[in-house]
Amino acid sequence: MFSFLEQHHMIVPHDHIIVGVSGGADSVCLLFVLLEYAKKMDFRMSVVHVDHGLRQDAAEDAAYVEKLCADHKIPFFLVRADVKGFAAREKCSVEDAGRRIRYEAFSRIGREIGAGKTAVAHNRNDRAETMLLHLFRGSGLKGLCGILPVRQEIIRPLLCLERGEIEAYLTERQIAWRDDGTNDTDDYARNRIRHHVLSYAEKELARGCVGRMAYTADLLAETEDYMERQTLLAKAECTVPAKAGYRVSVEAFKKLHPAIQKRLLYLLARQLSPTGKDIEAVHIKALSELFQKPSNAGVDLPFGIRGRRSYDTVFVEKSRQTRPDHFEATVEKGRLCEEESLSIDTGGRGVLEFMVLSGRNCEEVPKNQYTKWFDYDKIEEPLKIRGRETGDFLSISDGKGGIRHKSLKEYMIAQKIPKEKRDDALLLAQGRHVLWVVGGRISEYYKVDKNTKRILQVKLLHVTLENGCCGSRTEDKDE
Repeated sequence: MFSFLEQHHMIVPHDHIIVGVSGGADSVCLLFVLLEYAKKMDFRMSVVHVDHGLRQDAAEDAAYVEKLCADHKIPFFLVRADVKGFAAREKCSVEDAGRRIRYEAFSRIGREIGAGKTAVAHNRNDRAETMLLHLFRGSGLKGLCGILPVRQEIIRPLLCLERGEIEAYLTERQIAWRDDGTNDTDDYARNRIRHHVLSYAEKELARGCVGRMAYTADLLAETEDYMERQTLLAKAECTVPAKAGYRVSVEAFKKLHPAIQKRLLYLLARQLSPTGKDIEAVHIKALSELFQKPSNAGVDLPFGIRGRRSYDTVFVEKSRQTRPDHFEATVEKGRLCEEESLSIDTGGRGVLEFMVLSGRNCEEVPKNQYTKWFDYDKIEEPLKIRGRETGDFLSISDGKGGIRHKSLKEYMIAQKIPKEKRDDALLLAQGRHVLWVVGGRISEYYKVDKNTKRILQVKLLHVTLENGCCGSRTEDKDE
């Protein structure tokens, strides 16, 4: 097991690692494996337990994990979350909501205590389930690799073990764990694959199939790495940067293997999209067809991305006419790091730059119309960059030392913004609460004050808001 850790260079001396421990068999095994490895390698651990608010006995799980940590003198952090409420607000599954909340918690606490990696307890069965889930839903090569041993700062030391081996490890050492009753239901797609597909395959089709699927996943991961390298070479050979995207040589593109052609177009479109998502096979097919069509042919993709043929060149670029009410991007707190900027192209309306700063100098609040500060620790959910929606509101001063809600519509009327231009507003929002009408007002609730510990700085760059609802700019300067 330790050889798997070392093969993938998961832990090096003096690492500080967040360990996600739910109390179930997998995560408890992970904790004890790392405790054993710590006798060999000098590194530190801190445990994070997330209470999803889904089960009545969740408090008992948290208490059990806290006691394990106390017994072994490991720092323990408890995070409570309303996963069902988050799923309803974000219009996603409970399973996806839980995953997003967990990783945001790991990332946030890791930044706060200086931990650079997070260890999670996925095993070979999880990897096989993920491979099948992606296969059934339709996936490229990358998705069929399933879960990888290392992904950025996330490490998975148990990915070399099957679930039965994990339980045997704990039983042999007389280590107790908590059972999660939701794993026995068929409420989630992953559970149905586990109970009805993989179990049937193991018993009736090919005993040991989970282990063989892991071997296949490793081969696919190697192939994916090679294909990605070839795609980057093709990009260097076939494309040159253009003002709004890329120019692709038709002649050079046609010499590529069809598999690399598709991957190259996907890479270009993904780099132009704000989230890297929502680019599908149908869009890549439409772009591919431009290389067979006469000059002046064109095709529109999501996020204002456009492909067009001009003589012996195909342009893949951002449309300058993208409207913000057709644009949406999500900013997870886990993507924001102190003193490191994150930039998101808003689709023809400029680039929003996000950076987390220390609150020590919060008295120096910028007066710039296009640079705003927010109290970072008041932001509890992912932020959305989008156009206006029904129910949007800001918080404003009530003149008595308190704050009250004011609908976005009321704000726009008070600002005498013409009705036909209100949909041009670009918003930064948490749920329906608008933090900033970009170029206009920010919400009173999120303003920094003397108690602010961390500041989220958001700056609008490189934009001219022609006919916009909140002003115009051509450069970033104080006004």
